[in-house]
Amino acid sequence: MNAEVIVTGDEIVTGQILDTNSQWLSIRLQLLGIRVLYHTAVGDELVSIADVVRIALERADVIITTGGLGPTQDDLTREAVAEAIGKPLREDPATIKHLQALFARRNRPFTEAHRKQALFPEGSRPIPNPRGTAPGIFVEVPRPNKAPAYIFCLPGVPAEMREMWQTTVERMILDISGASTVIVHRTINTFGRPESEVEALVKDLLERGKNPRVGINASEGTIILRIAAEGQSEAECHALLEPVVEQIYKTLGDLIFGEGEDGLQHAVIGLLRKHGKRLCVAEWGTSGLIGSWLGEVPDRLPYFVGGWIIGGVEGLASALSLPPDVAAQQDLRQSRLVEVLAARCRDAFQADFGLAVGPFPQDSPHPDAPGQLVVALAGPDGTYTRGIGVSGHPAIIKPLCAKHALNFVRQHLLRLG
Repeated sequence: MNAEVIVTGDEIVTGQILDTNSQWLSIRLQLLGIRVLYHTAVGDELVSIADVVRIALERADVIITTGGLGPTQDDLTREAVAEAIGKPLREDPATIKHLQALFARRNRPFTEAHRKQALFPEGSRPIPNPRGTAPGIFVEVPRPNKAPAYIFCLPGVPAEMREMWQTTVERMILDISGASTVIVHRTINTFGRPESEVEALVKDLLERGKNPRVGINASEGTIILRIAAEGQSEAECHALLEPVVEQIYKTLGDLIFGEGEDGLQHAVIGLLRKHGKRLCVAEWGTSGLIGSWLGEVPDRLPYFVGGWIIGGVEGLASALSLPPDVAAQQDLRQSRLVEVLAARCRDAFQADFGLAVGPFPQDSPHPDAPGQLVVALAGPDGTYTRGIGVSGHPAIIKPLCAKHALNFVRQHLLRLG
């Protein structure tokens, strides 16, 4: 079977928001043995969306749309699908009751606009949405002289879409494809080596035709290994997975920082908790990104205690208790300045460790020579410093440097035992 992923929204086609849903869905479909042949993005126009769905029905067996299922006037996916398949919209009483109860629990008024989310093309059925208000839509569409096509309409909110996939849609697609087997996934996240080097280390595992299948991709410096085992039962799949996972851990060692949705921030918080230590951050070049990531970890307290965001020389002067004119005269390329910032932050927050990230270096006169971003970690046994080469596309430099800084902390905590 082949598939097409359709993402709707003016914000997508105008470039205001990056479409990550198509990438995420395509990876999952591939793991199910469904070949993705097309990605389509379309703006919030009823005729355009309906045309795109009609085209998809001619060339794809599985069609997944994301976006356009909410209560507003520009949420047009349900109307477009109904028009494309030639079916009227019908209100589903069970969905109305569910939505009314959901809004009552949240102490929010249920308006006429929200009733729109209970409309479904005739012959379709809802896909439960455990977290949001907009249920998805599933419809089987007969086609002349060929097998039916299957449309799955999911919300555009990534967290809602992904949970609906994992709880309902994946199993439905396996049933449709006729697969009698079970597929179990593991995702292993690494940082510290480029994709080419990680690939070389596990090259034998990446060969096509193996079970489990192992794939590799990169995301802002994080190198991700995706393993999928296929068998007659979950127990059989796990038995196939474990030797491969064990080999990956043995080969990659401390390059691995977590699995699944874990980021480096989760690994750092886990190690701080293990050692009973507290961390604070002072960020210049990363503009608070590290603190934001750490602040999103559910069990961060009391291990992440807060931090400073340095926006310029005046902020540096305040953090270091220096007159502004004196701060302005400092050589920002010197690691000593970042080391002092880490120590001052540690003292101010009474933390065990203070992480400081210096400013981004000015553009080098030599394009081939990357600048150095300095990070420093002040702790009970002294201050450690590292220079990070700043190169790459501007869109990923800041998150990449934030990850390098967190990995610097992680590596130090690993050495504590």
